[in-house]
Amino acid sequence: MVINTFNIRTLTLGIAAALLAACAVGPDYVRPDMPVPEHFAQASTDASVETQAASTGAPDANASLVTDSEFWRGFNDPLLTRLVEDALSANHDLRIALANYDRANALLRGAKFDYFPTITAHGEASDGRASADQAPGVSRADRDAESYSAQAQVSWELDLWGRVRRGVEAQRAGAQASAADLQAMQVAIVGEVARSYVDLRGLQERLRVARENADNQAQTLKLVEARFNAGRGTEFDTSRARAQLEATRSRVPALEAQVAVTMHRIAVLTGRTPDALIAELSPQQALPSLPARIDPATPGDLLRNRPDVAAAEQRLHASTARIGVATADLFPRFTLGGLIGSQAVDSSALFERDSETRLVALGIDWSFLDIGRVRARIKAADADAEGELAQYEKTVLLALEDTENALVRHARARVEDQHLEQAALDSAKAAQLARVRFEAGAADLFEVLDAERTQLQAQDAFADGRTRSVNSAVALYKALAGGWPERMPERKKLAGN
Repeated sequence: MVINTFNIRTLTLGIAAALLAACAVGPDYVRPDMPVPEHFAQASTDASVETQAASTGAPDANASLVTDSEFWRGFNDPLLTRLVEDALSANHDLRIALANYDRANALLRGAKFDYFPTITAHGEASDGRASADQAPGVSRADRDAESYSAQAQVSWELDLWGRVRRGVEAQRAGAQASAADLQAMQVAIVGEVARSYVDLRGLQERLRVARENADNQAQTLKLVEARFNAGRGTEFDTSRARAQLEATRSRVPALEAQVAVTMHRIAVLTGRTPDALIAELSPQQALPSLPARIDPATPGDLLRNRPDVAAAEQRLHASTARIGVATADLFPRFTLGGLIGSQAVDSSALFERDSETRLVALGIDWSFLDIGRVRARIKAADADAEGELAQYEKTVLLALEDTENALVRHARARVEDQHLEQAALDSAKAAQLARVRFEAGAADLFEVLDAERTQLQAQDAFADGRTRSVNSAVALYKALAGGWPERMPERKKLAGN
């Protein structure tokens, strides 16, 4: 429906009054209220482990680290810090998340243009000739026709019911969700780099233990062979000692393969080729030291810090806003249009006074005859919002579960670590005493071999347990997700852009 412009002032005043009274249909977003405990149930467990470590004089007790710091710096390992920094700037998964974030922001900027009129321009010049059949009796020269036109058009949707505003609201929430996704990817990548680095140092320690025990068992085999050659031993003893040595040596290739695979993983996580860090990571270093205690703060702080929770909430916000977009179709859509231009049959007269053309129109589009489809779209939007609400609540519960699990695993891993360390020390002492007794003739070979086997198992278990203990700290920091840097990975342009 088009209204000719005989009274533009009256129409303009009416539109202004309507815009002032305009409202946004659909529900306004309100953050869901979920019951959250005041404290973590497992936080007291971690505190008891801290007290126990202090009373027993356990090693690696640094100052307490809290969740508002860049946790990897607290491990006092410059190489780990540099690897994390490299990953934050060059990891490809982070660059993908950054591209999604940039795309969401671009869509938001595009949506905001709907607040303003859309202006387009068009020009045309034509030279045509009608056929003799189309214009019988008309001379050839008179059948020629030229036409020139230039015009600018304006169209503007009057956002009386908030369809545009709700659309922008949904896009803004979507962009904020993408920003939270980027943060969540940072958490995941930093956690993966730290875990892989700790795994590497743990595997290198287990490899050292295997090689050192193999050397010790090789010395035992030489002693047994010397006794056999002197007629004081048996071939059974020699074979048994050699079998144990070969079993220990068989551990070495598997551990070497795991070390290489882990170095490849770290290199790719930092945006390099798999072989790029082999020379730098090959020299063995000690495992990063553990903090005395990690402060988990409160569940409320956790939910404010976790980017996955923030992303789920923003997606719920966006789906709520889209209900308003769908609901606006129940009401008429008003569009104000305008055209100004010039049209002439001669290019020299194109912009003369009598060549002027103009039009102002108010368009009304209403889907009341298609109400069934409109209400179906509203129902679909409602269902989407219900699904996003359930997803948000699920994300909150999983975040709490993740943190409680990380707290208890870290606390128990540290207790296990203390026992394994003592077992490694005692087994080494027992193996040494067994060899002394064997050389003095006070013990048989079986006691030596059994003590050496126990030593290898205890030292390997301690190295593996210490790795799990440090990794449990990494997992706890990852679950808490506090104090993460707001850094953007490097933006790389396509060739030719």
